[in-house]
Amino acid sequence: MFFKNIKIELKTAREIEKMRVAGRVVAEILERLSEIIKPNITTKDIDIFVEKSIRSVKMIPAFLGIKGISYPFPASACVAVNEEVVHGIPNASRVLKDGDIVSVDIGVLYEGYYGDGAKTYAVGKVSDTASKLLKVTEMSLEKGTKQALAGNRLGDISYAVQETVEKEGFSVVRDFVGHGIGRALHEDPQIPNYGKVKTGIKLLSGMVLAIEPMVNVGSHEVVMLEDNWTVVTKDGSLSAHFEHTVAITEHGYEILTKV
Repeated sequence: MFFKNIKIELKTAREIEKMRVAGRVVAEILERLSEIIKPNITTKDIDIFVEKSIRSVKMIPAFLGIKGISYPFPASACVAVNEEVVHGIPNASRVLKDGDIVSVDIGVLYEGYYGDGAKTYAVGKVSDTASKLLKVTEMSLEKGTKQALAGNRLGDISYAVQETVEKEGFSVVRDFVGHGIGRALHEDPQIPNYGKVKTGIKLLSGMVLAIEPMVNVGSHEVVMLEDNWTVVTKDGSLSAHFEHTVAITEHGYEILTKV
């Protein structure tokens, strides 16, 4: 089924089941990463772990080779450290240290359907500000997800994220958004992390959304580095990123990227 101006394909129960399988793999890998992310490992170590984990269950790393501005993404995981917001390229020389925060965004392809999720981790002992940032960002994802109900509007999700973040003194990134997901990794609709209640398209059963707050300690402004992938905060402040793939059903919402 398609909507005016944007193309939104509602998923069948069978399609959602395939995405549930993909999402479960994403969730399990993100959970296992909490055991290996520690000081002195490299961001490339994280990428190697992610790719091996995906291929061990005969699935395909969704990000590896995805088209970019000037060249395909060269890794299976986006790994962003501290002021890096999203799309960080894993590097064998980038060593994590005590006090860092690191977000890991991964996607898998299973029988033609995608799962996508992200989590930001504390490396060792982090500052109170960093700890609060992680809690607030994850909370904003939870609040936004609870608005993913048939009959609600897309703006209800966006507003819930923004309100949660801004009342704690942080800012939501505006230049990058969540998205629909299914047979393509990025589908309509785009899902901003800011907005107004009761605005935007109506949410319907069968939609599957990748909801992903990106939250900065300082300004919402971001810039892209010369590698044409890595996005960082313009003011150098810390940034966190959490993401779930969420299906809207007749019975409510279902988080597909949850163990």
